[in-house]
Amino acid sequence: MSSPSLTLFRGFPSKPAYVWSPFVTKLEARLRFAGLAYKTEQGAPVKAPRGKIPYLHVSKEKYGGSEMLSDTQLISEKLVADGLADDLNGNLTAAEKAHDLAFRALLEDKLYFYQNYERWEQNYYTMRSGVLSALPYPAQILVGKLAYNKVSATLYGQGTSRFTPEEITKFKTEIWENVDALLTASRGKTMKKKDDGMFFVLGGETPTEADTTLFAFIASGLVCDAAPETGKIIRSFPAVMEYAERIHSHYFPDYELWK
Repeated sequence: MSSPSLTLFRGFPSKPAYVWSPFVTKLEARLRFAGLAYKTEQGAPVKAPRGKIPYLHVSKEKYGGSEMLSDTQLISEKLVADGLADDLNGNLTAAEKAHDLAFRALLEDKLYFYQNYERWEQNYYTMRSGVLSALPYPAQILVGKLAYNKVSATLYGQGTSRFTPEEITKFKTEIWENVDALLTASRGKTMKKKDDGMFFVLGGETPTEADTTLFAFIASGLVCDAAPETGKIIRSFPAVMEYAERIHSHYFPDYELWK
């Protein structure tokens, strides 16, 4: 069976570089962990199946069909179901699968909101110009205000913006401290068995779904100009940086390394 043509819509100008969205990089990591080739396009939320970035177009030209997929987790599950990608968690025990799911939830359902607060509430103008750079400046003002209002309401309803900035910084730092501890333990456990120097967050010899999320949050935190505090926190943890740099070198050699 020939592989279909994959086009990833990232919401940012198409060039070989990391973008500010962790979910875009999460999907890119998933595709690269599976050895799947893809091309990138900018796209837009209004064109996405669920109204959000990223989304993936799968063209099965040999069979006369194509489909548009959205949501990083559902895309991963679809690729596995269609036999296009191996199940990264297929060899995990039930307990390990629970740990993997909990770890992803920690980043995607908790850390994500802390980082959004930093980007939209504390560094609004930098965030606006970064994510809306493709729009004319007058449109940036209008769309930026609409986006800010939506994000602000979500952060209040979800609860993040009810904390003080100092408390949010403490929460972010605590998460990265614990991530660094996990990676330090994993590095000590697996690097004795492997020649390539790679190590992964659950301590196994191959990446799991948790690694797609973790690498994405590290990379986006390091390249996003609207998240200077997050970048500083991440850079303060040696195991986190080594983990990310090894994945970058192995799976993303065509991308510019963060500064």
